[in-house]
Amino acid sequence: MNKNHNKDLRLLSLFSGCGGMDLGFEGDFNVLAQSLNEGIHPDWCELKNGRWVMVPSTRFKTVLANDIMPAARAAWVSYFGSRGNRDSDFLLESIVDLVKRHKKGEKIFPPADIVTGGFPCQDFSVAGKRNGFNSHKDHHGGLRIGDVPTDENRGKLYMWMREVIDIVRPKVFIAENVKGLVSLADAKKIIENDFRSIGDDGYLVVDAQVLFAPDYGVPQTRERVFFLGFKKSEMTKKAIKELSKYELSAEYAPYPVKTHGTNGSGRKFYVTVKQALAGLLEPDKTNDPAQKWYSKAQWYGDHCQGQTEVDLNGLGPTIRAEHHGNIEFRRLSCAHGGRYKSELEKGLMERRLTVRECARIQTFPDDFEFVKKANGNGYSISSSDGYRIVGNAVPPLLAFHVAWRLQEIWPKIFKKGKS
Repeated sequence: MNKNHNKDLRLLSLFSGCGGMDLGFEGDFNVLAQSLNEGIHPDWCELKNGRWVMVPSTRFKTVLANDIMPAARAAWVSYFGSRGNRDSDFLLESIVDLVKRHKKGEKIFPPADIVTGGFPCQDFSVAGKRNGFNSHKDHHGGLRIGDVPTDENRGKLYMWMREVIDIVRPKVFIAENVKGLVSLADAKKIIENDFRSIGDDGYLVVDAQVLFAPDYGVPQTRERVFFLGFKKSEMTKKAIKELSKYELSAEYAPYPVKTHGTNGSGRKFYVTVKQALAGLLEPDKTNDPAQKWYSKAQWYGDHCQGQTEVDLNGLGPTIRAEHHGNIEFRRLSCAHGGRYKSELEKGLMERRLTVRECARIQTFPDDFEFVKKANGNGYSISSSDGYRIVGNAVPPLLAFHVAWRLQEIWPKIFKKGKS
């Protein structure tokens, strides 16, 4: 592995899923060369191998991860085990239960410099019921018992992330969610204020920003809102002053600079689906289980979600945590309006995107396993669960941009001896 930095900043990961955020924060993984802009980040492009580039290692090291989905844990342990993590570094339990155990005297949460978490987004998504803080689901993902929502419902789990931050008191926290949260009443303002009130000295929470994944080399139309908070007692006076401004200076702005777009400012053109999927064999020709498997759901008609064919020359759709009929098609037949006639003429069949193709669009490296049979430890991931954990993840490359920018400004933000 590439060791450009000492791993001296401890990361505690909540709502971790399979580890997209964790991988991005640690760095040291392969991405497509088109996904990086060597004009803006030449130091990211030193380890190039054909169409792939290995992004540098960062200072961050994941010391604990957590999620309630067994398949997510299986994928996380399989990949991060090769990075020196143990099975016990991933807790398969609800954050509510973990906080309760910690408050009863168990030492659940280790010291950490940063806490990250993509708290559940279904209740804020425009594609969902939009129940927000009054979710119909409980913290284990099942239906809520009773008519009155409590602070343990799925829509309030960010408050339990807040509890962990209050316990650990990291220098920084990052919370991530869907763009739809911003347009749901006062949800964004309420969450920002709840995070600001942590502890006696509090956190400086900068205005949450929506990041458009294609702007950072990710080939899909994914938009996510990021909340960033900094522990005031650890910050320099100048950093507090600069980060308190409505318009942040370029020197202190914690959000990453855009590297891709459609024009100007040294930005490269957006990465296309065709570029992202280059080199992948058809399912009947590959040995990769994640590329062999794809949803066999029939075409339902173009009035339904997921019944469209991906645009190879454009951006991919937002990869969702679906596992059957809502997975977009890699190609449609002529009868269903398929555009890739040269492929059809070669005998390539109508089919939906494979799990690996979804992972490529999410910028996961090909050595990240998403479909696997049980090994000696008993860990297995079904193909349907593979779709779910890929779709639930933060694109690693997007997370890497956030992590690298945070690493750059870290010495300016915190007092000497505090980093």
